[in-house]
Amino acid sequence: MSSLVSVDEADGVLIITINRPEARNAISFETAQQLSVAFETLDAREDLRIGILTGAGGTFCSGMDLKDFAKTRKRSSVPGKGFAGLNEAPPQKPLIAAVEGFAVAGGFEMMLACDLIVAANNAMFGLPEVKRGLVAGGGGLVRLPRQVPYHIAMEILLTGDMFPAERAQQYGLINVMTDPGQALGEAMKLARKICENGPLAVRTSKSVLVQGLDFPAAKMFDLQRPLTDHIFMSEDAKEGATAFAEKRKPVWRGK
Repeated sequence: MSSLVSVDEADGVLIITINRPEARNAISFETAQQLSVAFETLDAREDLRIGILTGAGGTFCSGMDLKDFAKTRKRSSVPGKGFAGLNEAPPQKPLIAAVEGFAVAGGFEMMLACDLIVAANNAMFGLPEVKRGLVAGGGGLVRLPRQVPYHIAMEILLTGDMFPAERAQQYGLINVMTDPGQALGEAMKLARKICENGPLAVRTSKSVLVQGLDFPAAKMFDLQRPLTDHIFMSEDAKEGATAFAEKRKPVWRGK
């Protein structure tokens, strides 16, 4: 990949870095295409267990690159995947956002599309679209009310005001808050902890949790059962029980 997006690997973790610090990591058309390829790589390779999404130069992402759009007339999205090749179709494997600096507009919506969030304590968040006569159509309108209380979501969406990491943590948006410059390191610690677990069980847990948000209460176990039954018959389930009995670390096969 070119310098717009850098990809590194470590211990089964794919680190995806938006590499446009001169533009506060705004997402151009080409950046979205490269991010889409990175997320496809995460899901396609069996040796990769989890991804981390972060930004270069001390900031996460400032949203859509309006200058690039004005020049190319190409939106920062991928058909079927939405903004940044992410927001409408996140990867099947877990994705952690490691946030430094600003996560604004589409950048904030990218963060909402991730499964876990590690953020520096000086990070700033916001959905300022209404200030420009627009709406947060890249996930803010539909994801934010599922992740914070109704009235808080309304305040964020209708005022368009920025808010700090401390307030985001109060809403339950942040899993781990760190000192500035430590978000990626702490995200790696969290990723490695998840990588110790059965990969098939991790992927299935994410899938059922996401789908289960829409399950009606009266049918939730009936709808869950066909999505989880294969786990109990898997090689990993047998290995997990055997390793526990033998007091050793399991050797996962993802099957």
